[in-house]
Amino acid sequence: MIKIIITGAKGRMGQALVSCAKNFRELQVVAQIDVDDDLPAAIARGDVVVDFSSHTATAEIVGLCARHKKAMVIGTTGHSESEQSAIRNLKSAIPMVWASNFSTGVNTLFWLTRQAAEILGPDFDLEIIEMHHRLKKDAPSGTAKSLAEILAGVRKLHLEKAARHGRAGIVGERTSKEIGIHSIRGGDVVGDHTVIFANTGERLELTHKASSRETFANGALRAALWVVKQKPGLYDMQDVLGLK
Repeated sequence: MIKIIITGAKGRMGQALVSCAKNFRELQVVAQIDVDDDLPAAIARGDVVVDFSSHTATAEIVGLCARHKKAMVIGTTGHSESEQSAIRNLKSAIPMVWASNFSTGVNTLFWLTRQAAEILGPDFDLEIIEMHHRLKKDAPSGTAKSLAEILAGVRKLHLEKAARHGRAGIVGERTSKEIGIHSIRGGDVVGDHTVIFANTGERLELTHKASSRETFANGALRAALWVVKQKPGLYDMQDVLGLK
């Protein structure tokens, strides 16, 4: 039996994890941690921490897990560069699955996006559109960032220079070295992502739409089962699914 601790347990994803974990015979939730709860007091009871808390808390949680040699699954997004660096610095201490999206469908979208970008080549303009519920705090979504990183990697572009987060005013003609990223917020949308490859005379669109957080929760729990058996290192959902 793999014992898991959930951080961010009172949030939407945290509650989905608690609910879905009941369907995994190999898993037992031994602690549900949120703001003002005592994670250090609970850490010894778990084999793996599944983090969907806040980007400001993740690095501290990783540090605690590293000291106690507990595996981690990180689903929190919106980390700053310094926060990302603090997490990566501990990859030799414990095994961690760090993913922007744990959906099997979205990770298939990642794979298809890379393949399409390589096949279609530089003549196609690249745009990403993502939509989430009105309560989401960060933009663009972590999944949109991952898609943009894939496209930038295929095109050998520096993403910070290539990214165009929406357009307004007289911005001039679109260049071939732009990657458009557009964030929409409204209602209770769980998560929609579309990658557009546009050329003269034709357009290819790859779209994934999530209708329930259960798909993300089930993927994160699947990652928890996988990561406890791995050597220290930094992994993603592509590793879990065997897509690399």
